[in-house]
Amino acid sequence: MSKPSKLSRSIKGRVTLITGAGSGMGKATAQVFASEGAKVIVTDVNEENAKKVSEQIQSDGGESLAISLDVTNETEINECISKTIDSFGQLDHLINNAGIAAPINIHDENYTDVWQKTMDVVLTGQTKLIRSALKYLLESDAARIVNISSTEGFGATPNHSPYTAAKHGVIGLTRSLALELGPKGITVNCICPGPINTNMTAAINEKDKATFARRRVGLKRYGEPDEVAHATLNLCLPASSYINGVALPVDGGLSIRRA
Repeated sequence: MSKPSKLSRSIKGRVTLITGAGSGMGKATAQVFASEGAKVIVTDVNEENAKKVSEQIQSDGGESLAISLDVTNETEINECISKTIDSFGQLDHLINNAGIAAPINIHDENYTDVWQKTMDVVLTGQTKLIRSALKYLLESDAARIVNISSTEGFGATPNHSPYTAAKHGVIGLTRSLALELGPKGITVNCICPGPINTNMTAAINEKDKATFARRRVGLKRYGEPDEVAHATLNLCLPASSYINGVALPVDGGLSIRRA
């Protein structure tokens, strides 16, 4: 019997850039990657939050850099990538986590503005980050791009059409770039979280959360940010070199439920 191959499950020493890492799933992802030995660039439009996360990582013995980043600003994106290379000399993982959600009816007079802002942050921002980082990812021997979509990318919710369309777009972007960049040694995958306890869901009444989870989620509960973070980590392992173009639900069974 042949022995299993010795593919590495370590990201120690890898350099990981995470957008929207000042809170929620991005923060948890930064902490999980740092705990596994990665050098983490914590970026967020809220500079203070980014600094707090980065300082906590450093106080726990990890390596981290905080950078203020608006993913709709191409100049800031390019400066962020430059600072990353100046500080660590390489880039191995790009985690496109930054996002916004703004419920709105198609008839609302502000609809066009919300549509554009949502697309700029959720979809176009990911594309700009990938384009800016690509030169350095191509130099890595285990380059990984993980885009954060949503289970909304598999279906739809009334009064959320900008968000729904953008998240569908993230899955399409992921699949297309997986085929385009895969031959160059870069895998491109996306995570599709379901109901997760983050700032975006904090305003929902706990009783309503429990009712929704009981009716819709196979595990009968909301997920936690670190559960999403560990799924993201798995896609970035060197051993995950044959996983490409996947849209992975992390939703407790929400997306498979039919009754």
